[in-house]
Order: sequence, then C-alpha cells, then structure tokens
Amino acid sequence: MSSVVHRLHSAPPEATAQHQARPEFIRQDPVGQPTTVVEKPLSLAERLYNQAWLRKLAILVVLALIWECYGRYLDNDLLFPTFSATVSAFVKGMADGTLPARIWGSLKVLLMGYAAGVVLATVLTGVAIASRIGTDLLETLTSMFNPLPAIALLPLALIWFGLGNGSLVFVLVHSVTWAIALNTHSGFLSVSRTLKMVGRNYGLSGASLIRKILIPAAFPSILTGLKVGWAFAWRTLIAAELVFGVSSGSGGLGWFIYENKNMLDIPNVFAGLLTVILIGLVVENLIFQTIERKTIGRWGMLT
Repeated sequence: MSSVVHRLHSAPPEATAQHQARPEFIRQDPVGQPTTVVEKPLSLAERLYNQAWLRKLAILVVLALIWECYGRYLDNDLLFPTFSATVSAFVKGMADGTLPARIWGSLKVLLMGYAAGVVLATVLTGVAIASRIGTDLLETLTSMFNPLPAIALLPLALIWFGLGNGSLVFVLVHSVTWAIALNTHSGFLSVSRTLKMVGRNYGLSGASLIRKILIPAAFPSILTGLKVGWAFAWRTLIAAELVFGVSSGSGGLGWFIYENKNMLDIPNVFAGLLTVILIGLVVENLIFQTIERKTIGRWGMLT
C-alpha cells in the first residue's frame, strides 16, 4: 500500500496532467458571448395565475356559468332556477332583512355549540395527554360516539332540552367535540421526542412546555380539527333546523329553506343554499386561512 502511494506521489507532472485530461468536456471561453438571463420578470398572465384567490374566483365564475346555462336549458324555476334568479332572490332577501335575521339566528347557535365543543375537546385532550387512563378514555369515547351521527341524537335532545336552542347546541357539541379531540390528540402524539428534549434543555416544563413546544408543533393537526369540526357543526345545524328550526318564533337558514320549500318558492330555497355556501367560503378562505398564514405559515411549517 505504501509503495502505491509512493508511486503516485513520485509520478511526473506530465503524466498526472495527461491522466487528468478529460477530452469529453468542452469548455468554451464565455468572453464575447451574450450572458444567459437567469431571471426575468413574469408576464401579466403569469402573475395573475400565481394568485390563488384569482384562480378560485375563476372556478366559481365557471361554475356559475354552468349553473346559469343548465337552468336556462331546463327553463323550469320549480325544478332548477337559474343562477341569476337565485342571485335576485338572494339580493331581495338581504334587502328586506329576512336573510340577515336568519343568518344571525343560525350563527348565534352555531358559535355557542362550537365554542362548547372546543372547550370539551380541550379538556378531554388534556386528560388524555396527562395519563394513560385519559388516553384510554378518549379512545373509548371517540370509538363509541364519533361514528354516531349528531342528527340521530335529535329525538333525545328534544326530550331532554325541549324545542329550542338547547337541543341545537347539544347536537352541535356532539358533532364538534370528537373531530377536534381526535386531531388534537394525534397532533400531540406526533410531536417528535427531539423537540420535547430541546424544550426541556431550555428549562421548559409543564404549561410552558405545552405552550411553547407542543402546541406550535401540533398546531397543523389542531387547525385541521377545528376546520373539520366547523364543517360538521355547520352541516349538523342546517340539518337540525330543517327538522325543527323554529325557536322562540323564529328560525335559522335551515328553517328558511324548509319554509320556502313548502311554499314552492324554489329560487328562495336556492338563495338559502347559496347563503350557506357563501358563509362556508368566507369562513374557510378568510378566517381559517388567515389563522394558518399567521401561525403555520410564519413558523415555516407549510409545504
């Protein structure tokens, strides 16, 4: 081995240079040649295409055009009103105050049920993180109640709480709690041991460790649970109001849809459905995306 090294070191420079020559590589002198453009400004079309909100708006416009064309093709407002007729009914309902009152009636109950579900999910998740018994309890409860549709509890809610907001809040809590608890618990379990050890090395423990390490690391899963819980709660509320929406002489959007269906005012039915869709779009694309941008996006956790 030492003789081989000695021969390599004692090789003449001409042999080494000849050995290192690579004729398959062609090197051209860049002097006098135009410089390659590495970066160039994007065109207007490319800049517009890079805007996510504009792409989504274009999709909505295309869907509205398909809706309008299909409605005009059927030419039957009792079966499928056009998009323009639906928008006209929507504007009329907003102008006379009918839709705003129904929207507030639904959102008020929804926020109460959603907040109560978030609190209950937080308590269950905290108990599950604190002990193995708590983990077993959360897994058992979610296995029992998560597959159970919230609307199936409506008859019991009517017996226990009567015809009013109490019954609606009860079914909303059921629809929200398990989705948020499951996602939050799985998010905490997915936090790496390295992050926990780093937090302990900085002297963090107990509530400070949870607040500064566990919650930021698990927040993508927590936010997913909040989104899923919101969607479940919104659907459950509209379905429950379709069954018994009147509370204290007024109802929400679900009852508005049901009333207009009975009166065969189908454009107003579609206006109510359009209102439900618009509220869902606003919550998803304004509220949740803003939270995501100010938390997960700033922390560099978006892919």
